[in-house]
Amino acid sequence: MIERLYIHNFRCLENFEFKPGGAPSVLLIGKNGSGKSTLAKALNVLQRIGRGVTRTGELVKPADCAKGRKDVPMRFSIEVRLGNCRYVYTLALELPDRFKEFRVLEESLHVDGHEIYTRHQAQVSMPPRANKNEAQFSIDWHVIALNVIQEPVFSDMLSTFRQWLAGMVLLAPVPSMMTGDSTDESLQPLADGGNFGDWIAGLLAQYPAAYNDIVSYLRDVLPDLHQFRNVPTGRDAKTLVVDFRVPPASQLELNFEVLSDGEKCFFVGAVLIAANKAYGPLLAFWDEPDSHLSMAEVRQFAMALRRAFDEGGQVIITSHNAETIRSFSNDNTWVLDRLSHLEPSSIRPLADLQVRGDLIQTLLSGELTS
Repeated sequence: MIERLYIHNFRCLENFEFKPGGAPSVLLIGKNGSGKSTLAKALNVLQRIGRGVTRTGELVKPADCAKGRKDVPMRFSIEVRLGNCRYVYTLALELPDRFKEFRVLEESLHVDGHEIYTRHQAQVSMPPRANKNEAQFSIDWHVIALNVIQEPVFSDMLSTFRQWLAGMVLLAPVPSMMTGDSTDESLQPLADGGNFGDWIAGLLAQYPAAYNDIVSYLRDVLPDLHQFRNVPTGRDAKTLVVDFRVPPASQLELNFEVLSDGEKCFFVGAVLIAANKAYGPLLAFWDEPDSHLSMAEVRQFAMALRRAFDEGGQVIITSHNAETIRSFSNDNTWVLDRLSHLEPSSIRPLADLQVRGDLIQTLLSGELTS
């Protein structure tokens, strides 16, 4: 899915280039503060554009500039392969003196090398198409053009790319915020899992067959699971209830809210896997999915995520867990490093580094750098 991601002057990411090459599963490792979570925040900027955020001031703030360098443009560039087409989207923002809100310096979208539109500050240009001359028009320089262009000739391409950005699943669940309650149906989960109930309700409402996929995965990790249900609690409200059974007659009914943190993460993983199959392929970025799991559960969990995305989509995860790291090869593991808080993050494929002896011992000793 993602073939290249370039970020500049965004927090600790300066001249930062990540090229997973469309690998279906990718692992990011590195010390705390090396930039793994910041990479997710950069993807969130692009995700919010896809979800309809048009004002630059709602996407980034002056405090997001690396080391306060407001005189340097902030740049985002993403290259993705969707189906048989390669999309390249770039966005550069600047903050002139006396401006409180970023304005667009440059913006463009190309598909398979063909220009869909280019922009410099307020001026948007579209190439000649369907017996029409080149089109040019002005736009508020604080507004993202991708969300306002309505060109019939390119409508399918624009819609496909916007929907893909909007559909990115960026996860860093906080189990204590996951109640299982729902008042709506959504296919766009919040990173902290706060609307998990809405996500599973939306998935099952639009793709009922996903229930079997969720249960099938959960029974691998929770063998006594019998079923789960959305139980009405009000006019438009429901709550998730989970039934456990042990033959011949023992049974227990629990509200999702009282499950352990690890069990809630199993549910998130099950819904992600089912969602990728139902309405994917998806790009999923999960920050430390193993942080609430026991050592015995981690490897199976990591391998299940990898297998689920082998047939489509892309999952990128971060981890400090030895068992997760052992579940990936050198070819799809990337190392982030940052020498100090005064310096930017760097990233390199693990395959390019010289690792002497056991990788885990090298990490424990702090000797692995990019």
